[in-house]
Amino acid sequence: MSRISRTQAVHAGRDDLAQLGVHAPPIDLSSTYPLDDLDSAIASLDAAVAGEIPAANPVYARLHNPTVARCENAIAALELCETAVAFGSGMAAITACLLDARQRGGHVIALHPVYGTTEHLLQSGLAGLEVTWCEADEVHAAMRPDTALVLMETPANPTLALVDIEAVVTAAGAVPVLVDSTFATPVLQQPVTCGARYVVHSATKFLGGHGDVIAGIVATSEARARGLRQVRVATGALLHPLAAYLLHRGLPTLTLRVESAQTSAMQLAERLQQHRAVGAVHFPGLPGQDPLGLIGRQMNGPGSLIAFEVEDLDAARSVMAGVRLITPAVSLGSVDSLLQHPAGLTHRVLSDSARARSGIGAGLLRLSVGLEEPEDLWQDLSQALDAIYKPARLGLAV
Repeated sequence: MSRISRTQAVHAGRDDLAQLGVHAPPIDLSSTYPLDDLDSAIASLDAAVAGEIPAANPVYARLHNPTVARCENAIAALELCETAVAFGSGMAAITACLLDARQRGGHVIALHPVYGTTEHLLQSGLAGLEVTWCEADEVHAAMRPDTALVLMETPANPTLALVDIEAVVTAAGAVPVLVDSTFATPVLQQPVTCGARYVVHSATKFLGGHGDVIAGIVATSEARARGLRQVRVATGALLHPLAAYLLHRGLPTLTLRVESAQTSAMQLAERLQQHRAVGAVHFPGLPGQDPLGLIGRQMNGPGSLIAFEVEDLDAARSVMAGVRLITPAVSLGSVDSLLQHPAGLTHRVLSDSARARSGIGAGLLRLSVGLEEPEDLWQDLSQALDAIYKPARLGLAV
């Protein structure tokens, strides 16, 4: 298990700045580029369509952008990958991986739970793939001759369940494994060290870190990146350069933000366990919630997401309405703390049975811990939880 340093986070993707004579990464907002001669432009266009990086001239910004490329290089370095391919959102990144997989076969294996829209995309058939849902220990049995990809999240959204990446890779054999590592970030987990071939991030979350950018990225090998770039060229899914600039700007503080939020999350998870209105707390750092011993082996820490259960939908609704410092909103990984209701929001698109299969009940809430003082966050949470505690309804003496 490796660990990125603060130095790596600060300097990743800045190798060309001295040559350019600048200190801050520049933003290239060009939509098209002047052509020195037709032959070199044709060669660049052919390279882009083949999924290669244009050697001479970007030609057109849907094909390639220097600011985006600089951000890709930074994230690839943090994920210990040869390269990375950036997209306009996390779902665009997932979609590109699935469309590319279709070139190798018509079947995908996916592990529950995953982000609601990822599951919807697979279940709907929009990607043109047949999917088999299974548990980690069922992957080998689910393999078929036309299996093109194994897809998983760890920690999983929204229950924070952990999956042994190395065990899944072993079970998958020659079939590439995709790990959505959004919740962990490269600070806590680098899936390629466990054998994963694709590392996906909704870079909107921790990598950007400030709630002001939508982005997705896939870190992988150069050979596998070519297929993803071909999809990106054909679908026009390239990340906008201004978004790439903001994403890159968030990386130098990534380690500081993740580690600080994680420390607060540990305190809050322990206190949530003791609150009378909370039925269960899901957090990998709590005793008994890492049965495979992945923290310290696969992960550097449990992260800063907490899922906890209150009695029912009414109680969940009241808690979201009752917080004052914490923002009731979807997304995660921002500098400020966010509280959302998976069954009603991020996983609303799923059927009741699909949500139940993934452990997403009506009373489940997901907290993304930010950089506020943990005591301030607890005061806000506890007052909202106190308001829903009804001892009479729980059969207790008043």
